[in-house]
Amino acid sequence: MTQTLEKPAGTATPVDTKPPKQRRNADGIRTPGWLYVVMAVGLFVVVVPFLWMIVSSFKPESEVRAIPPTWWPHEVTTENYDQLFTRLDFPTYFLNSAIVALAVTLGNVVFCSMLGYALAKLEFPGKRLLFILVLGTLMVPGVVTFVPLFVLTTNLGLTNTLPGMILPFLAGPFGVFLMRQYILGLPDELIQAARVDGAGELTIFARVIMPLCGPAVATLGVLTFLTSWNNFLWPLVVATSEDKYTLPVALALYAVGQNATQYGLLLAGSVVVVIPVLVVFLLLQRYIMQGVAMTGIK
Repeated sequence: MTQTLEKPAGTATPVDTKPPKQRRNADGIRTPGWLYVVMAVGLFVVVVPFLWMIVSSFKPESEVRAIPPTWWPHEVTTENYDQLFTRLDFPTYFLNSAIVALAVTLGNVVFCSMLGYALAKLEFPGKRLLFILVLGTLMVPGVVTFVPLFVLTTNLGLTNTLPGMILPFLAGPFGVFLMRQYILGLPDELIQAARVDGAGELTIFARVIMPLCGPAVATLGVLTFLTSWNNFLWPLVVATSEDKYTLPVALALYAVGQNATQYGLLLAGSVVVVIPVLVVFLLLQRYIMQGVAMTGIK
């Protein structure tokens, strides 16, 4: 027989008298109200330039140059996009950018993961020194190695070729560091069990490590793709003929003339350049957040 405990008469139900800004969320962490204001301001600062770029790409050139600038176009036109797809050899430039970006991304995912696995789980002489060298290269600006890299590419006969734009960037120190930090958190028991079953290091890497590195691989892939897709200076120097131009190079050379810059064409081209990056990021954003969070914790 169960008994039901009733509240004494006159007992009031306790009420949360804390102000809303002092309440805790599900994790028990207080979220002050001013933090939402700061995030809203930051979101406004980040989003408004992109919205203005998209809207202004449908303005005529005279309205783009108007002072003070207008937010909504008085005359909606697709002239800028017509010029982009007719005046430029858009399919060739887009294909060059896609080949370079995808090849560089795939190379970084494979080679950075291999080196990250070696630095995290394998023991060999000079391991600590090698990791220090990797960290050291993170502090070296890319412009410092630009001239030696160009001389090396020229001596190998890779100028004005797609391999000349791809090979120098197939692995980067940031990717090695990211993958090494993530793989450090994977349990050693899985690797030991695979070795007991007779698996070699390549088999362990391909069938045990890589399937567990989804968030880190997604993070590395998106960041590498973004950097390679928007790369301007190196393709500008290496490519000497129009059929090897990438999309940012072609857009800059055709839209920026000696007498005047066609800002409408630049804005339309910028919208087209940004779309693939946004699509990739939206598809993989969940894995990116997981990879960055877990890597930072380690």
